[in-house]
Amino acid sequence: MPSALSRTEFEAQLRAKGAYYHIYHPYHVAMNRGECTREQIQGWVANRFYYQVTIPRKDAAILSNCPDQHVRRHWIQRIIDHDGRDGQEGGIEAWLRLGEACGLTREELWSFKHLLPGVRFAVDAYLHFAQQATWQEAACSSLTELFAPEIHQKRLDTWPNHYTWIESSGLQYFRNRLSEARRDVQQGLQITLDYFQTYEQQMHALSILQFKLEILWTMLDAMQMAYVLKMPPFFTVEKPV
Repeated sequence: MPSALSRTEFEAQLRAKGAYYHIYHPYHVAMNRGECTREQIQGWVANRFYYQVTIPRKDAAILSNCPDQHVRRHWIQRIIDHDGRDGQEGGIEAWLRLGEACGLTREELWSFKHLLPGVRFAVDAYLHFAQQATWQEAACSSLTELFAPEIHQKRLDTWPNHYTWIESSGLQYFRNRLSEARRDVQQGLQITLDYFQTYEQQMHALSILQFKLEILWTMLDAMQMAYVLKMPPFFTVEKPV
């Protein structure tokens, strides 16, 4: 068995996984270039909403499996960030405002009427993983946040020019996540570097991060099929007259 990577080498390999981040998916590339239609933007917002409302459930699963009070005291902030609390708007509310800015109603988003089966399956798989894995493994899966600030900044830089029909106030979610993601990743990274110490464990951590990257990529694959290639789910079934 090879020797364990140094802490610096291990972190470098985790960060190198950014090459598989969904910012490079054709759907995201098109969004950042201003090439998406209104339907494609709305489809992305509606489907991504299912991911947004699942994240606090994922974090609650991590908390329920974690016996470390110190970790729980910090990790719980992630749930508050998404769910909000009295007098504090959370990320779910901010995403609903994004939907409204894109021409969707709150009722549409909460009904999940636009949710694609492939997106539902991918997000549910991620939640199931967080519920069944050790809390350290689930925390490691959150490290896609290493790459999140770049993708949020890209949207803030490009959307106002490319998609003038979207009200700028609806982009607040992305502004909030610039600082929240940077804060969260420090905790997730420290847990991962501290816990996964042998070479075998480190390779396992890298595979967990790859799994999460594939979840995000697969969500966009489903949207690419439905909104770009015009091959929605069950396209072989004849529509009722």
